[in-house]
Amino acid sequence: METKSISIAIPEGCNIIVGQSHFIKTVEDISEIVISSVPQALFGLAFCEASGPCLVRTEGNNPELVKTAAANAAKVGAGHTFFLILKNAFPINVLTQIKLCQEVVHIFCATANPLEIIVMQTAQGRGIIGVIDGSSPKGIESETDKKDRRDLLRKFGYKY
Repeated sequence: METKSISIAIPEGCNIIVGQSHFIKTVEDISEIVISSVPQALFGLAFCEASGPCLVRTEGNNPELVKTAAANAAKVGAGHTFFLILKNAFPINVLTQIKLCQEVVHIFCATANPLEIIVMQTAQGRGIIGVIDGSSPKGIESETDKKDRRDLLRKFGYKY
């Protein structure tokens, strides 16, 4: 077995959700979730099929985001994983609905941070064993940091 770290491309101003599901229907169902949850969202989705022709299946309403999602999926190459890139929406806007999707088994991450996917390669194929999402902590927040965090949430409209 071989372990690899794969850097994931996240376009400027976008977020990514990486997860695992069990059925090709995932591609259409996640697309419908995004469209019905945040109509103004732009997105690209790629799903690594794990049987039959084993293709990277894609959907989306933005060709560049679809292309980036597909490139990430192909680079990771882990069966039954999906890569959803969002613009004009945050993961919090769709994550609950995606978790409730019948086919979704696991969410590895939802982030705009630099991202590395840790995969294990065997004779059968690849699987995601974890993620490295952003950087390690550099300290514990001060009162000023708490105020800044709270102000940021209000700026995004998540608190009043």
